[in-house]
Amino acid sequence: MSDVGISFHFDRMAIGLALGYLLGAIPFGLFFTWLSGAGDVRKIGSGNIGATNVLRTGKKWAAAATLLCDGAKGAAAVLLARYFLFYDSEVLAGLGAVLGHLFPVWLRFKGGKGVATFVGVCFALYWPVGALVAATWLGAALVWRISSLSALIAIALSSAYFLLLHQELYALLALILSALIYYMHRDNIRRLLNGTEPRIGAKSRAG
Repeated sequence: MSDVGISFHFDRMAIGLALGYLLGAIPFGLFFTWLSGAGDVRKIGSGNIGATNVLRTGKKWAAAATLLCDGAKGAAAVLLARYFLFYDSEVLAGLGAVLGHLFPVWLRFKGGKGVATFVGVCFALYWPVGALVAATWLGAALVWRISSLSALIAIALSSAYFLLLHQELYALLALILSALIYYMHRDNIRRLLNGTEPRIGAKSRAG
């Protein structure tokens, strides 16, 4: 590959990463909580901008809208990169989307925990895996009624789902993103081990 070709390749990879980050950094939880009249979600519960904390405001429609839009921005990043850039860019766009949600520049790099955005990325990369991850999340939530536990189980299985369906590159991305999301859930993991993690819908200061 010529120097010009390599430069063009990396330029598009950088564009994919930047596109993903900018979409992922849109703070839908903050917007919908404000629109619902509940105030600044960062001053409620855990201070997290994700759907679980938005639900603690009691505004169920705002939580549902946050969940859908956080997932949609992850999917949009991957699909836009796939159709307007090239193959490798969709992986970087997915990475950028989750990084943008976790560390949005507009909120001093204090965002959500990335689960819904990650699921949206999985759907866009390879929809059967997205469906499996979402079903695992939902099934675990119905059994244990603990949002963080459900998310952690689903995310832990995501790389295996991609591998089973012969999507090795996507499995690597899922593994990287899973490690990031597990790190963001470190306090939740401690509370799960202590038996103090709140259940879905509980108005708690834990996040």
